[in-house]
Amino acid sequence: MRNRAVPVLLMISLVGAACAHGQSPKPSAPPLWGLAQAKREIHRFSTLVTAQQVRDHLSSDEKTDAAIAWCKDTAVTKVYIETFRDGYLAPRANLKRGCDRFRAAGIEISGCVTTTRVGKRSTGWNVISCYTDQATQEKLREIFEFTAGLFDEIMIDDFWFTDCQCPECDAARKAKTVTVGGRATPVPSDSWDDYRLELLVRLSRERILAPARRVNPKVKVIIKYPQWYDRFHERGYDVVRETADFDRIWVGTETRDYADRRWGGTVQYEAYFIMRWLGGIGGPKCGGGWYDPYGTTEKTYVEQARQTILGGARESLLFCYGSLLEHTGPKNIEALRANIPELFDVAQEVAKRRIVGVAAYKPPSSPPGREDRVFDFVGMMGVPLAPCHEFPADAPAAFFSVHALKDPELPARLSAFLAAGKPVLLTDGLAERLAGKVKLDGANVRVLSVKGNPKTLLNLSQADCDAIRRPLLSPLSRRFEAPNRVGLYLFADGSWVIENFGDQVAQTKIDGEPVTVPARGWIHRWK
Repeated sequence: MRNRAVPVLLMISLVGAACAHGQSPKPSAPPLWGLAQAKREIHRFSTLVTAQQVRDHLSSDEKTDAAIAWCKDTAVTKVYIETFRDGYLAPRANLKRGCDRFRAAGIEISGCVTTTRVGKRSTGWNVISCYTDQATQEKLREIFEFTAGLFDEIMIDDFWFTDCQCPECDAARKAKTVTVGGRATPVPSDSWDDYRLELLVRLSRERILAPARRVNPKVKVIIKYPQWYDRFHERGYDVVRETADFDRIWVGTETRDYADRRWGGTVQYEAYFIMRWLGGIGGPKCGGGWYDPYGTTEKTYVEQARQTILGGARESLLFCYGSLLEHTGPKNIEALRANIPELFDVAQEVAKRRIVGVAAYKPPSSPPGREDRVFDFVGMMGVPLAPCHEFPADAPAAFFSVHALKDPELPARLSAFLAAGKPVLLTDGLAERLAGKVKLDGANVRVLSVKGNPKTLLNLSQADCDAIRRPLLSPLSRRFEAPNRVGLYLFADGSWVIENFGDQVAQTKIDGEPVTVPARGWIHRWK
């Protein structure tokens, strides 16, 4: 690691010298590009050029070469070139020029489609489409046939859903029937959730995957899931069936700045939680995470990168090339470049190890009640979560929330878990719903006071956090003392990572050993 650090420090010094002489600083490409090539089998950085950016940034050889130089400066070894977004289809000539020049420069190429403004507009979000509409279904097919003719791999950005409640959708919902290409499929109930789940599954199979594979039998199609894991089922994301149907899955890990007025409200730990939770569902199909510069500072941008890699991602997609050239993008990328050698090292260590911790059970399509994203806030308290989508019968300790009520066998399963004497933390909302069904008066049970507002957990004192963690970590033979907003990540071989999301230095202890963690920094110890 010491040998690799020297070129990076030299690069930073040269940038500073250039600034002092009034020159435009340009990071030296070879150190990070060479490192990216050496580490690409462990982890890679990629970016996306949107359909509109294909027009604006890849319309000439000169502009395309500038994009290639930026990629090499940023350790980006793969670029997704988008064919369609917001009703706009990029010209084939521009797409081909970009693909040819990137490949010639040694950068891998894949395609992308963003399913916004595809056809008939939804009654909800105005960029989303009504997919009950047959003409819109046909437009969808045409887009993916076009894209499959150009690429062997296609990613779908996280707008592959619907929120339409037009009369046509409402009639189909009430009839409990989904019709795709003239073929009707029954729906289990007349709920919007069930209708949209079935609609999107059928459309995925018959208007995306089948047409794309007819055009290009080699094509692999990736579905990218958004951040909002608590609302997937409401808009048609069926993470079990769609993960089984698609060749690969991707994960939205864009947490941004919690305090940002427009983009805020998502804590940093969410990127880790959703990456691990969907990774458990997708297994080897789960490729990587995807984050952006919107509503970020340099610190929160780098935190997105860290959480994505700690979550086990094999690739980090930097959305998107055009946005990273403006506003907060350039400073974010400058900060990321300085951290890339360490991020590669951590990715290599994470890939060798199995995470351990307190099981965090979220069944697929489970409503949160009034406990939206409670897992993220519990993780911010320094409880090392091991996200799971199936009941964690073999876990040494577990955290349960209202989400677990999706499991019809929860009372029996939880009773057996508690009878084994394992420590359990459960929310007050779940405890109230289980009253009279499960005995919760054991010494191994602690009820977490959420009161329908998970964000208040960020206000707990260190004494409160230490007391909550102590029994949960006991079966793991670990101890952790730390303020709130300090995350802990444990591995089966005894390795650990501590990340401080606070703006003050954090004085912590792990297994009795004092560890000082810099503000907005991390410490990792590998066995």
